[in-house]
Amino acid sequence: MGRIKEWNPENKEFWEREGKRHAKRNLWISVPTLMLAFIVWQIWSVVAVRLNDIGFAFTDEQLFTLAAIPGLVGASLRFVYTFAVGKFGGRNWVVFSTGVLLIPTIGIGFAVQNPDTPYWVMLLLAALCGLGGGNFSSALANISFFFPKKEKGTALGINGGLGNMGVSVVQFVTPLIIAVSTFAFIGGEGQLLANGQEIWLQNAAFIWVIPIAVMTIVAYFGMDNLPTAQQSVKDQFVIVKRKHTWIMTILYVATFGSFIGYGAAFPLLLRSQFPDYVALAFLGAFLAAAFRPVGGWVSDKFGGARVTAYVLVAMSLGALSVIYFIGQQNFAGFLVSFLLLFIAAGMGSGSTFQMIPIIFPVKEAAPVLGFTAAFAAYGSFFIPQLFGWSVSTTGTPISALYYFIAFYVISIGLNWYYYQRKNAEIRCDDYSKKAA
Repeated sequence: MGRIKEWNPENKEFWEREGKRHAKRNLWISVPTLMLAFIVWQIWSVVAVRLNDIGFAFTDEQLFTLAAIPGLVGASLRFVYTFAVGKFGGRNWVVFSTGVLLIPTIGIGFAVQNPDTPYWVMLLLAALCGLGGGNFSSALANISFFFPKKEKGTALGINGGLGNMGVSVVQFVTPLIIAVSTFAFIGGEGQLLANGQEIWLQNAAFIWVIPIAVMTIVAYFGMDNLPTAQQSVKDQFVIVKRKHTWIMTILYVATFGSFIGYGAAFPLLLRSQFPDYVALAFLGAFLAAAFRPVGGWVSDKFGGARVTAYVLVAMSLGALSVIYFIGQQNFAGFLVSFLLLFIAAGMGSGSTFQMIPIIFPVKEAAPVLGFTAAFAAYGSFFIPQLFGWSVSTTGTPISALYYFIAFYVISIGLNWYYYQRKNAEIRCDDYSKKAA
């Protein structure tokens, strides 16, 4: 463990002899650490929903901002985290970036117990949760070094998809854990709701303290630093000069940016449009995360550009359906349409990431993965903010959805022109056929 001296996954003999074993061990440690990072990053999407119920007096816009600010900070940190693996080593950075998640987790647990906690303190804690958002770029960049090109789509899909599952985990677990006094011994009396029910909102944060500590230790003893991953920031930064870096960034913003943005906004969106069904909010992020590995695997078989084209069309149609059913105030149609939108976004997150290692050489693919993920993470800030603006000005999220549809249409055109058409600069689908 620690530092491997030789690494050449494209060599079949090396891969079967020892490469596969090391790669899979690092992958399966990376998955739960990334899941915990997503949990901390998105914890405000569920905590914010409950704050006013326990005595806080924040406006809808303030609540949407609390859910959005971790996305802004996390996206910005991803630019730093992208280059951290090459600078410090994969294992070293995973240990550090997982351990620091204890800071906002413990802080939130104490802050929500006092309704007099100033809004600026809540904003600061929300910003610190952005530490979890940065982990995605470093985790995916790290794992990309471990696998041969023909298996990168599946490996990145598993790491990203199961890691993304943290969004749905926190949205599913929180309503259950806040109903019991599990962590009362730390300093927690319950909070009374208007209907007389007692909850312990601090549990939403305290429950993750032990898992974070455990996985920090597991990563320290179980993961590896790869010699092939060592690069200076200057060497990695060459990717910003590549045209395809920016094109793939747009495509990943359309897919993963939608996934994480809708995931952050969905609980509050349900609260504003269909308040009786807020408990179902976890379904969207769950399905998106579950279908991300599917998107990577299908792309390995049939081509990332082709799969990306299909999912972008599906996302456009899904958003149009959401608009229609909001107008009809039809919850069943709204839910099904939004879940289809989540599924397509999840698959697209996997298919676009499968394309990157095909478009770029190994040394550039890893930082490109992190770089595109950094921009896409801004979706978790701008999408809740756009929904908040739309709801506060028009009473519905419809105006925001039209902006998203326009962006999907632009993305469809870029994907077709550069990667899918017969005379495209890089035919990702052609490579997939050869690799198969």
